[in-house]
Amino acid sequence: MDLEKFLANCQSQMGYTFHNRDFLQNALTHASGAETPCQSNERMEFLGDAVLAYVICDHLYETLPNTLEGDMTKVKSSVVSRATCQKVCKQLGLDKFLILGRGLGHSNRIPDSIFANALEAFIAAVYLDGGMEEARKFVLRVFRDDITAMLQDSDAHNHKSVLQQHCQKYEGHTPEYKILHIQGPEHRKTFNVQVCVGNKLYPSAWGVTKKEAEQRAAENALAVLHDLPVPYLQ
Repeated sequence: MDLEKFLANCQSQMGYTFHNRDFLQNALTHASGAETPCQSNERMEFLGDAVLAYVICDHLYETLPNTLEGDMTKVKSSVVSRATCQKVCKQLGLDKFLILGRGLGHSNRIPDSIFANALEAFIAAVYLDGGMEEARKFVLRVFRDDITAMLQDSDAHNHKSVLQQHCQKYEGHTPEYKILHIQGPEHRKTFNVQVCVGNKLYPSAWGVTKKEAEQRAAENALAVLHDLPVPYLQ
């Protein structure tokens, strides 16, 4: 194997260029393919797990100032889970660059935990090579979709609160909610609400209460802002 070409291809695939390629090589090397345990990615996986958790927690704390600890914990636990890490590892194509022992390398049943550990080790390698800011940029880039998906879960947060924080930070405006239609008899009204942010209008949503309609309208707006399917179409 041409190691230099192998490592160069991995860097290209992952979108990060190392100053010290030894960090990358160690991150890719499973214990089964290492000469000694300390030359494997086990120690780096330990560090990467902590770096990943810190970056996600810091990001949630800064972007969701009105969200309670329990709700942030739900998002963090899902994003940093073993299942998510192994999935992201394969999505990035990092699994194609692991240095495994002869027996394990030819196995069609490599444990998913190896892929999760490899991603955490790679995060540690980026941290050791470029510092926390580079690690932060990498983590938020590769976990972006999973963070967004969790933030779209109505059990994890208040949609109106999240939309307000997003718009104040990135749009420079506070969302306004307008009732477009009210239907039904007095005891069974339904409300159609639309979100307006500055001059931007987002898809309206119906709800059996004004509060529910506003939450759904906020969820529609968040979906548009994150290029996701609108959940409450007319």
